[in-house]
Amino acid sequence: MNYASIPPLDAAAVLKRYGLRADKKLGQNFLQDSFALEKIALAAEIQRDDCVLEIGPGLGSLTRYLAVSARKVATVELDPELIPPLKAVLTPYANVSIAQGDILKLSLADLVDQPGYIAAANIPYNITSAIIRHLLESEPKPRRIVLTIQKEVAERVCAKPGDLSLLALSVQVYGSPRMVGRIPAGSFYPAPKVDSAILRVDIYDQPLIPRENLSRFFKLIKAGFGQKRKTLRNSLSAGLSIGKAEAESALKEAGVDPMRRAETLSLNEWKAIMEVG
Repeated sequence: MNYASIPPLDAAAVLKRYGLRADKKLGQNFLQDSFALEKIALAAEIQRDDCVLEIGPGLGSLTRYLAVSARKVATVELDPELIPPLKAVLTPYANVSIAQGDILKLSLADLVDQPGYIAAANIPYNITSAIIRHLLESEPKPRRIVLTIQKEVAERVCAKPGDLSLLALSVQVYGSPRMVGRIPAGSFYPAPKVDSAILRVDIYDQPLIPRENLSRFFKLIKAGFGQKRKTLRNSLSAGLSIGKAEAESALKEAGVDPMRRAETLSLNEWKAIMEVG
């Protein structure tokens, strides 16, 4: 795909033209480095007949790269003040639609018109898990998600047993994550304090935990990670409001040492504990 025809976007100049400033409360940092934008678009592996959902298009810098490859790009922007400049930037792209609202409160079926679509997002780290769960618990479901997030958070998502977190398990139950690139802070306006990474998640046809058990699974792992530096026996006892003896018995039945800590368990071990209960 030829991205050379896409002109650079000066975020500071666009914001100034509309009398706007980046909103720190919304975590607004606008990616404007052409090399990084191209890398994200390539990581998405968009086909000509694909529908792409972009969450948080901002000023449309990435949207343009997605639009030249996809059949349709549906964007959802939370900040109503960004809609006028976003529409202006995207005027040349007839295959782009713009909706204003909170993606977590919107029906995906109203935005995308096919299962197996591709989702792309540049989002604050604290809503990464919530957005992924929303995408994967709603219909239709994507086949791939490409996120631009803090590098440290991307590393946490891709962690292996021994260093797992609630966030990592929340993602890995649905798909296989991997980092496909790094983006230095200077690629954004305004520049954040930390570097970012491109995270690609290839979605499984079915989650590793049966859908009917996902609520129980998330309740269990939230309890397990609820008390830092506590043993599983203690954290599950407190988080699930059960006695320590009951928690210890369930862990032993699942073949898990009650004195281990939550971050050391694999997803399959969490599944075994859930099945005991």
